[in-house]
Amino acid sequence: MNMSTWAIRNPVPPLAMFLVLCVIGMVSFFQLPITRFPNIDLPIITVSVAQPGAAPLELTNQVTKPIEDAISSITGIRHVTSVANDSLVTVTIEFELETDSDRALNDVKDAMAGIRNDLPETISEPIIKRLDVTGQPIMTYAVSDPTRTIEDLSYFVDDVVTRQLQGVEGVGKVSRLGGADREIKVELEPDRLLALGITAADVNQQLRSKNIDLGGGRGDLAGQEFSIRTLGSADTLRALAATPIALSTGRTVRLDDLGAVIDGPAEVRSFAMFDGQPVVAFGILRATGKSDITAGENTKARLETLKQEYPSVRFSLIDDTTVYTEGNYASAMDTLYEGAILAVIVVFLFLRNWRATLITAVALPLSIIPTFFVMNWLGFSLNTVSLLGITLVTGILVDDAIVEIENIVRHIHMGKPAFEASEEAAGEIGLTVIAISFTIVAVFAPVSFMGGIAGQYFKQFGITVAVAVLFSLLVARLITPMMAAYFLKDAPGSEAGEDGRILGTYMRVLNWTLHNRVITLLLGLGIFVGSIFSATLLPTEFIPVTDEGRAVLSVELPPGSTIEDTRDVTRMLSQKVMTLPEVTNVFVDGGSSDITKANITVNFGTRDTREKSAQDLEKEIQALLAGTPDIRLNVVNENGQRDLSIVVLGDTIEAVTEASTELADQMAGLPSLKKVSTTASLSRPEIRITPKPVLAAQLGITATALASTIRIATIGDTDANLAKFNTGERQIPITVRMKEDVRKDLFKMSGQRIPSTGGKQIPLGVVADLSFSAGPSSINRYDRRYKSNVEADIRDGYVLGEAVTAVNELPLAKAMPEGTEIQSSGDAEIMGEVFSSFGLAMGAGILLVYVVLVLLFSSFITPITILLSLPLAVGGAIFALYLTNKAISLPVVIGFLMLMGIVTKNAIMLVEFAIEAMSQGSSKNEAMLDAGHKRARPIIMTTIAMIAGMVPSALAFGTGGEFRSPMAIAVIGGLLVSTMLSLLFVPSLFSVITAAKDGARRLLVTRLGANQPVEKT
Repeated sequence: MNMSTWAIRNPVPPLAMFLVLCVIGMVSFFQLPITRFPNIDLPIITVSVAQPGAAPLELTNQVTKPIEDAISSITGIRHVTSVANDSLVTVTIEFELETDSDRALNDVKDAMAGIRNDLPETISEPIIKRLDVTGQPIMTYAVSDPTRTIEDLSYFVDDVVTRQLQGVEGVGKVSRLGGADREIKVELEPDRLLALGITAADVNQQLRSKNIDLGGGRGDLAGQEFSIRTLGSADTLRALAATPIALSTGRTVRLDDLGAVIDGPAEVRSFAMFDGQPVVAFGILRATGKSDITAGENTKARLETLKQEYPSVRFSLIDDTTVYTEGNYASAMDTLYEGAILAVIVVFLFLRNWRATLITAVALPLSIIPTFFVMNWLGFSLNTVSLLGITLVTGILVDDAIVEIENIVRHIHMGKPAFEASEEAAGEIGLTVIAISFTIVAVFAPVSFMGGIAGQYFKQFGITVAVAVLFSLLVARLITPMMAAYFLKDAPGSEAGEDGRILGTYMRVLNWTLHNRVITLLLGLGIFVGSIFSATLLPTEFIPVTDEGRAVLSVELPPGSTIEDTRDVTRMLSQKVMTLPEVTNVFVDGGSSDITKANITVNFGTRDTREKSAQDLEKEIQALLAGTPDIRLNVVNENGQRDLSIVVLGDTIEAVTEASTELADQMAGLPSLKKVSTTASLSRPEIRITPKPVLAAQLGITATALASTIRIATIGDTDANLAKFNTGERQIPITVRMKEDVRKDLFKMSGQRIPSTGGKQIPLGVVADLSFSAGPSSINRYDRRYKSNVEADIRDGYVLGEAVTAVNELPLAKAMPEGTEIQSSGDAEIMGEVFSSFGLAMGAGILLVYVVLVLLFSSFITPITILLSLPLAVGGAIFALYLTNKAISLPVVIGFLMLMGIVTKNAIMLVEFAIEAMSQGSSKNEAMLDAGHKRARPIIMTTIAMIAGMVPSALAFGTGGEFRSPMAIAVIGGLLVSTMLSLLFVPSLFSVITAAKDGARRLLVTRLGANQPVEKT
């Protein structure tokens, strides 16, 4: 007794099982987080080291290289990327995916502890942490309050807002943008210091040692134990200003006699603007594993509470990516419903039986809903990738049910009672249904085990599709025949006497192909070769351009520009952009990475609120801002990357600079690229202080004393060495340095006194030469080699694959100078990795399909017939993409995967029936003609049902439709062509291979004397 017969005779257990699965599936569905991308765990560790006032070149030699050398011996490292900017080094260590993140973190900490004493004394303590890959902020707010100063408002965000929101479910981190910290500034007068014989470093040291509260131990007094505290810090700004500073003569002087003591904002090195006005902003990052939608809704609710508690504070929503995420989710679910309805309508049009249609329709929810339980159990989310998988299998999930119900209806039309027809038809078609499902699982399962970051992203895709297909198999083998047995009506004597016109024509053509197998197969081979050749004519891109309702502009000013310059330029650009009617708001994040750089986010609102697409508006913005002088202005993606990025690696900075400059010149001549630039040519102005060796040695002046004195005089001491002002609730740093007009005057700076080892103070200009020069604004390294990026935008009419090919064909790219090499970066690098991973997954899928078919058919030769039908789908997919002007992209590759499973399904239905007929004594031609006659309708039904399920995706309705559309178009084109060709070429192919197999068997028996199994009587 097979499982279908058991289910028909025992309907309660399968019904109870699927009732339970649907209940827990529905519960799981509402528990699944909704995110834009899958939650992935990448073992990436970052090391950040700050050294105030240090230039990138010194940081590279003194900090970056020792760190790189120290961590090089750690096992499992894949890549090491380091960036040295002004005063900061960031080293990012990417480990192999199988590496445990906690172990990687501990290994890096151990390596850093071993070299801590070798690093400069003036660096801050290295910050070592695991990089949590949760993407960009899901929401950004601006905060304003007319009753608060900028530093008070910043502290309000840091203290109140951050504390409140981080306790909200779904929120992982709150990051402030712009604003300023509170700081006590001591602006010293150089003339007074000179007259009193004291330096800024001396003042800072005395403040640090005096203005502090410390524990003094404990003591017993009169039978009681007391704690002892030493309270030296000033409790008011006036008391701080009156702090006595000891002089070398034994006298003391008040702090405010040496300069001004000011309570105000710290020096601003970053800013935020909203619609051209300065604001304090904050971004919301969701917690790992949580829902974007939940985090967004809870954040809005908590902010409403804060508005009531602080009536004067205003929160303005700047950007909300959850709108796109929720729209993508809603659009995908609508596509699922529409596709399911269309698939069911197709079934009804073919069967003209509402009972059979209802049974088929039940298969879809019974397959999808339990899948949500498995997704929730495995920690998946409803994201772009998993939703793609769910919408992809809409047509596939009713396939098995269609095959089952069509066969049952055919048996009923042969005059059998419904109950008996259900048992016989289910048993007859069982192997076919199992083979179809397992081949589809074999095609998609390898996607879940791809290597690299691509594997992490598409793990959810492959498993979701495979699980849904397995549930559809259970439905087809348990529920569909059981419902048919009890729900369908008998129709004795209703078998059609003659074939319809379409089926009759097909049978005549099929009969001709079986009698002209060589011509048929040659035609098939020609179609296949033409398909492969046509694939080379289509361009390739990574991901289709989508309309997310925003554009991000990267603005870079010349090195040496001040933060005020950056603010003025971005304000002017914002005002120009705001003149466009489609623009809802403009947000500027400036100085976060460098004071000369800023990102401008222009929001357009949702697609249904405007006529122009985001891409058209980007072009208008670029044309509007094109005449702005002395800036680099580019449209970038949300990760800050341009369309094309090529990495130049080399052993020296000079070699990298020369090679990248020459490569940029050659790339500028390519018709596919525009606005080519390189990061290697940027140098910032410097003032270099060079000690006079002989004189400095005679006077006891060291280079360390020079650097330390000037650093404290210009920017103050390091954070760890600053004195603190205790307000009772927090400690405010006290920065001691020269007043502003001195810091801006090179002549006055040259008069600064440098303490010597003998106790004397020597003017800086006496012991050192001051000169103007230039140095790199930042130094990038990749795998312990110097790196420079050559970036460009891709012109209209071209795609990423064409641009990458054109760059690789340049003379310099083919023969790079000695010691240098180029690599793709950004989307080009990821595209190459993803496409190669999918190629391996396809190969593994074909191998698994072969293994499954070998086990099911107990033959090594028969599955070859089915596998050789796979190329038939390529031509249709390529032709459909060509007609719709679509490139081969990631969703198209996913569509190719689906076609592999569908084409094997058609071949299995034909071959399995023919093998069964031949086992009952039919000839090959008779068996294939009978298979074509009886399997043509279910093949066409399933094909049209899948096409109907894909139509909503192909039309690209709703948010995120641009991503699903190329996949659906490729699948529809491939289905139409492959179904037609499968019905014609597979019979001839099966006939030829079966004849070859029989001939080989006779040769083995007659020539080699191979034994044959004895047939049982």
